[in-house]
Amino acid sequence: MIRILWERLRGGRRTSGYPDRPVTLPARFRGRPRLDPARCTDGCRACAAACPTAAIRTDPLALDLGACLFCPVCVEACPEGAIAFTPDHRLAARSRDDLVERGAGPRYAAALDAQARRLFGRSLRLRHVAAGDCGGCASELNALSNVVFDLARFGVGFVASPRHADGIVITGPVTPNMAEALRRTWEAVPGPKLVIAVGACAISGGPFAGGAFGLAGVPGDLKVDLYVPGCPPHPYTILDGLLRLLGRLEGEAGA
Repeated sequence: MIRILWERLRGGRRTSGYPDRPVTLPARFRGRPRLDPARCTDGCRACAAACPTAAIRTDPLALDLGACLFCPVCVEACPEGAIAFTPDHRLAARSRDDLVERGAGPRYAAALDAQARRLFGRSLRLRHVAAGDCGGCASELNALSNVVFDLARFGVGFVASPRHADGIVITGPVTPNMAEALRRTWEAVPGPKLVIAVGACAISGGPFAGGAFGLAGVPGDLKVDLYVPGCPPHPYTILDGLLRLLGRLEGEAGA
């Protein structure tokens, strides 16, 4: 027992200092894209043609983060260097349109209105629904509870029953076999309640969009309160969105 305690003391603090300290991400991390429409050559659609999820539009240049897989294919295809990925992990948005990058600078997720913040207080309990995901986004959600990210210190946590939840977190393109389960889970959550779409599949269908079953993510009649793009999104990206939703982060904070 003494040896275990000694090893714990020697290991020191493992929990991230986020959001009060700078975020450390691996060099290969690809975050918010930077677009430079002025570099685009008239009629060039190389980046759009290469994108596996049709996330890029040209004339004018725009990139839909809700469909983006954050692969480097568009960067490699663009002959003029009009697209580049930055290490900015702050990607979450409150509206679908705010996920579309047009080269005008980032639009960070806004907080819930004052009444909603009073109702939820400074805590949030969520029920995760894996609606046909590959496991990637679910793994990142699980990582939020480890000693590094320690989601509970922000008053946010996951619960087993939707009846104990303030909202649902949806991952996956919502397959036909999971559509009814998702809807029943949503109906079981007492109001007022939130819907959070995590990952490209939940937002737009991701690589499955337009497939045999017409998978397109969260059904249109479920109002999404927070979109967290990525394939999968980094835990810091999810944390940033949740804290902004609760009014705990604003503007350029959380870098």
